[in-house]
Amino acid sequence: MSGRNLVIFDTTLRDGEQSPGASMTGEEKLRIAKALERLGVDVIEAGFAAASPGDFAAIQQIANTIKKSTICSLSRALDKDIERAAEAIKNAARPRIHTFIATSPIHMQHKLRMEPDQVVEQAIAAVKKARSLVDDVEFSCEDAGRSDIDFLCRIIEKTIDAGARTINIPDTVGYAIPEEFADRIRTLIERIPNADKAIFSVHCHNDLGLAVANSLAAVKAGAGQVECTINGLGERAGNASLEEIVMATRTRKDFLDVTCGIDTTQIVPTSKLVSSITGFQVQRNKAIVGANAFAHESGIHQDGMLKNRETYEIMRAEDVGWTTNRLTLGKLSGRNAFNARLNELGVHLEQEALNEAFVRFKTLADKKTEIFDEDLIALVNDSVAAADTYKFDALECHSVPGHKPHAVIHFSVDGCESTGEADGSGPVDATFKAIESVVESGAHLLLYSVNAVTEGTDSQGEVSVRLEHSGHIVNGSGADTDIVVASAKAYINALNLLSGTRERRHPQV
Repeated sequence: MSGRNLVIFDTTLRDGEQSPGASMTGEEKLRIAKALERLGVDVIEAGFAAASPGDFAAIQQIANTIKKSTICSLSRALDKDIERAAEAIKNAARPRIHTFIATSPIHMQHKLRMEPDQVVEQAIAAVKKARSLVDDVEFSCEDAGRSDIDFLCRIIEKTIDAGARTINIPDTVGYAIPEEFADRIRTLIERIPNADKAIFSVHCHNDLGLAVANSLAAVKAGAGQVECTINGLGERAGNASLEEIVMATRTRKDFLDVTCGIDTTQIVPTSKLVSSITGFQVQRNKAIVGANAFAHESGIHQDGMLKNRETYEIMRAEDVGWTTNRLTLGKLSGRNAFNARLNELGVHLEQEALNEAFVRFKTLADKKTEIFDEDLIALVNDSVAAADTYKFDALECHSVPGHKPHAVIHFSVDGCESTGEADGSGPVDATFKAIESVVESGAHLLLYSVNAVTEGTDSQGEVSVRLEHSGHIVNGSGADTDIVVASAKAYINALNLLSGTRERRHPQV
């Protein structure tokens, strides 16, 4: 290996969760954290501990479990936030506190209502407070892309003196252009006297579609850490995509001259896990992890590929994990083999949950001749996705030409059996209306999407349903070989998530 080390900082569980509807349960966050650890991520930003009791508990559970990756909690530059973050990560093998304050004129004037001197004082105090609690402290200049360069030099020098060992320069609003952003990083490293005592990091948003380009330009200019997310998940247009950053540095090491410790064969499995849990499906032409990323339709391309793979491919599909979609189990497989394979996938279930999942597996095995890892992940998501305020039992649906589709659904509400029925414009619409005839949630359906878990006509269909109620947005998911049943499960899953929603504060408010 040659070149300097690039630290991969994953914020899927924090910034990624800020995507509308991408809220995850504590159990789901832990499963993703385990996948990120297998992937070889250096730093996992597990959440914002002061945001809610649920966030705090999830960070604490991740900190208690993950041993190889640094576990980080975000905090505002406030003592109460920093103390809460320290408490959440106190049992982590490698704890980090990531504290931030806005540094751009527009943010200081209109959001913080503070003078620049006050911002510097608060930043210094925050870093000192965090450093008194943990050895590893990161400081972020929020909206650094639009901040005055002289002010950035001043506040960064002071926070490094105060004990920050990583300095993050975020393009918070996705405003930067690669050449401009690289020049900013290069200038800061050159002008700040104690820059050699800290790793400079970047956190780029994708509002102009330039998050990865800006991140790589910054790496070329001297940045030693990139903050990114699986599938580019994140608020608004998302963040820099981890898989694109990693494979760009690997494929173009001749230009970027950096290395990282990512096990690239875990990229696709991790991408699919995050997509399945959040309900945010990956577009087919997405780089690296999209279904078409290594597909060749053109005859000219196919001919070239047959003669020499490198004519049209700069990476091998197996290097990023596409070959892991292999047959794992069948209907004759026993409980031990089923549990062992789940453990290999990073899923560890308590006995009761395991028993329920195994029953579902046997039912699925009777319907499908081949069961793949993706089927198992979908099955487990369907089993443990949310608290069971509502629980699906059975569905009868009739759709006959010349008659309105009609659905009768049987499900339980807090353990009590309920039945709802309704007509609709189609079988899915009738099913949703049948559920609402009992629940009367008042929720608005924002999104309905269907995705095949694997290939073939006997594939499970995985349905995502996005609901909104009183400003809260959730994504529910459900899987079944019957797409209407999968739709019912997804809707009920979303209702469960809504029923468990608590008020959450955005960390940048």
